[in-house]
Amino acid sequence: MATADQIKSLIRSRFSNDPERFHSIALQVAAHEARQGHTALAHDIRDIIDGERKKKGPRIISFPKNLQGLVLTEKPSTPLTAMVTPTSIRDRLNRIVHEYRQQEKLKSHGLKHRRKILLIGPPGTGKTMSAMVLAKELHLQLHTIQVDRLVTKFMGETSAKLRLIFDLIQQEHGVYLFDEFDAIGGDRSIENEVGEMRRVLNAFLQFIEQDTSDSLIIAATNNPKLLDRALFRRFDDVLYYENPETEERKSLIANVLGTFIASRFSWKQVIKVSAGLSHAEIDHACRDAIKNAILADQNKISASQLLVTIKERQGTHQGIKG
Repeated sequence: MATADQIKSLIRSRFSNDPERFHSIALQVAAHEARQGHTALAHDIRDIIDGERKKKGPRIISFPKNLQGLVLTEKPSTPLTAMVTPTSIRDRLNRIVHEYRQQEKLKSHGLKHRRKILLIGPPGTGKTMSAMVLAKELHLQLHTIQVDRLVTKFMGETSAKLRLIFDLIQQEHGVYLFDEFDAIGGDRSIENEVGEMRRVLNAFLQFIEQDTSDSLIIAATNNPKLLDRALFRRFDDVLYYENPETEERKSLIANVLGTFIASRFSWKQVIKVSAGLSHAEIDHACRDAIKNAILADQNKISASQLLVTIKERQGTHQGIKG
């Protein structure tokens, strides 16, 4: 059962007319019961709190002052059906959603649903979009942790900030995305790695292993070779992303151009020239072509017009690669 301190805190918050403090402590009680193995009771408490909050409508999370600017919150609107991705990735995302929705059934058999996910792949291949899609499908808010700012701005205090973030994960049900995760997930065996960052990584490993919330925790990285090997076994699933293949590029272009695509559209050259570009780069090229068409008072885009913006993106892509 709840500790004596938690019970006293609940009573104080109730009579001091502080509903947010009351909800926070009630969630701490739920977390305590979950750690004791009383999962049914823990979920009953969370359901009661969620039900009361829904009656009052959506609310804006009030972040602790030292986390403001480090956690960005949004309510994504992109469904999984709108995402152009390989069948293998789509199936894995669907499995995460399905297990989440059926988590009580799994828990009744002593099993846990997938909720700690590692996404690996080049920039612009759909990692952030996947986090947005999962939040949309599960009707949750997406909280993006700015890992690079967390480390560089608060060097020496990063572990303390991580603790606050994991407290938030426990108290505020949602999808939490650690973007540019290699900023704190670097290999601890690297000789020039500073001692502070080793302590930060050790703290993260401890926090994610001890986490018992129902929130989804997603880490995304462009550089898997930099990650410490101990990280991989802390995640329930690891998804690998690549630049789009031929059919994916065709679907993506058709989806973005929509009614702007010309009736006689030469796909062969477009597909050939767009090879090697990421989803994001192709998306930008299509939108640039649409803007050019609108400004020229045109309502259709030919393959030659799209090739102009695709080649611009190819030039940028090759310049960065070089």
